[in-house]
Amino acid sequence: MANIRVGVLGIGSMGRHHVRNARALEGFDLVAVADPGGDKFGVAGDLDVLGSVDELIAAGIEAAIVAVPTVFHEDAALKLAEAGIHTLVEKPLAGDLAAGQRMTEAFEAAGLVGAVGYVERCNPALLEMRKRIADGQLGEVYQVSTRRQSPFPARISDVGVVKDLATHDVDLAAWIAGAPYELVFAQVSHRSGRDHEDMLTASGRFTNGILVNHLVNWLTPYKDRATIVVGEHGALVADTAMGDLTFFENGEFALEWDQIAAFRGVSEGQVIRYALKKREPLAVEQGNFRDAINGLSSNIVTMREGLDDMRVVEAMLESAATGESVKL
Repeated sequence: MANIRVGVLGIGSMGRHHVRNARALEGFDLVAVADPGGDKFGVAGDLDVLGSVDELIAAGIEAAIVAVPTVFHEDAALKLAEAGIHTLVEKPLAGDLAAGQRMTEAFEAAGLVGAVGYVERCNPALLEMRKRIADGQLGEVYQVSTRRQSPFPARISDVGVVKDLATHDVDLAAWIAGAPYELVFAQVSHRSGRDHEDMLTASGRFTNGILVNHLVNWLTPYKDRATIVVGEHGALVADTAMGDLTFFENGEFALEWDQIAAFRGVSEGQVIRYALKKREPLAVEQGNFRDAINGLSSNIVTMREGLDDMRVVEAMLESAATGESVKL
């Protein structure tokens, strides 16, 4: 099977990592890069830095990775779809639902692979967590909780913390729970003087009854990335920044200390931290994109799924603006 000719649009903070991985990935030939802002990270190597998506298409690519700011996703994606080019667009899919709908329909109508870069689905801790849940380790799942907190990233200017960060958690939580969102309630704040929100607390419920909550902000002076799933047999806790997974098992022994027993729904059992094979999630994501193009797998996050994530994110913003919960 011949290698796929790949181009990367946008070689800034995120795109530079796509360039590095595309160069190294078996089955990909990185043949072109484009960025109107030039190559500030020096990743182009011996490739000319093209100035537009049109020039990228003219380079004869068969697949594209789009890592430009969100507001430019639709224009680039529609041109790539018209040219018959399989495309992976960085999350979120688009700046608004109408744009995301147009993009999704364009790729579906053309019979092309249209993927969204929700890289957390390729995190080794979350992959292992999802497998263990599917195997019944937790029994019935009760709740999914996420934390995604860090200092403000200077690279972000076109969207707030909900569309930039919370969209990751919206996608991974529904993927882990195995069901879409049914209801959300959210609150946001603007503490740093910027136009967009920088802090979110959100809660909700999936259609299968599992509860969900998210804590997301750009105002924490350390990086915190956690996904916690609680079920009838215990809890699985993923540190997604490090790719670590720990199982906290419900205890099998009755508590004989009355003062503690009165405050506990379950007792503490064994704690197991799993040793995992860790591969860079972005490399896994690109490999899934390559395999989908070759008709070998369906492990990508489709544009249709990315559109569903956008609906939840928009519902969160609506809830925050109205003070009411929103049914999806």
